[in-house]
Amino acid sequence: MELVNRVAQSGLITLDLETFYPSEPIVSFDLKQYLFMEMILKEKDFREALDAHDWAQYTGQILAVYCSADAIIPMWAYMLVATHAAPFAADIVQAAPEQVPVIIFSKKLAALDIDQYEGKRMVIKGCSDKPVPPSAYLDITKRLRPIVKSIMFGEPCSTVPVFKSAKVAL
Repeated sequence: MELVNRVAQSGLITLDLETFYPSEPIVSFDLKQYLFMEMILKEKDFREALDAHDWAQYTGQILAVYCSADAIIPMWAYMLVATHAAPFAADIVQAAPEQVPVIIFSKKLAALDIDQYEGKRMVIKGCSDKPVPPSAYLDITKRLRPIVKSIMFGEPCSTVPVFKSAKVAL
C-alpha cells in the first residue's frame, strides 16, 4: 500500500506571517529627554541636541520615535528627528517600541504582491515562534478575501475555515 500525502496534493498554499516580523533590531528614541521641565520642547535647544547626537548608532535598525512624558510634541520635532536619522536607520516609525511590529507588519502586508494567490486555497499559518499581532491576521484576510477561493487558519493538516468564496452558477 502506497502512502499518499493528501496535504501536499491538496493545492493549499501556506502563508507564514512570521516571515513578515521585522528582522532589524528595534531601538527607542524617547523625546522626553529633550523636554524642558518634562513639559515643552524648545526648538533651539532641541536642534542643538539633535546636531550633537550620534545618529550612526541607529545604522540598520528600526527607530521608534515617541515621547514617554505627557507632553504636547510639535509635529516639526518628528520631522527633525527623521531628517537626522534617515541616512542611518533602516526605518523610522512614530510609535512606542512595543507598537513597532504592528506597524511593520502592516507596511509589509500592504506591499505584498497578492496577485500570485488569485483563485488559490490559502492557509494562514497559526503557530509561530515570534509574536504575530492580531492586526496582521486581520490585514491579510482583508487583502486576500476578494481574490482567493478560500482562507483557512492553522496548519495544513488541521485548519479552521475562515472564508470560502461563493460558487458562481453558470
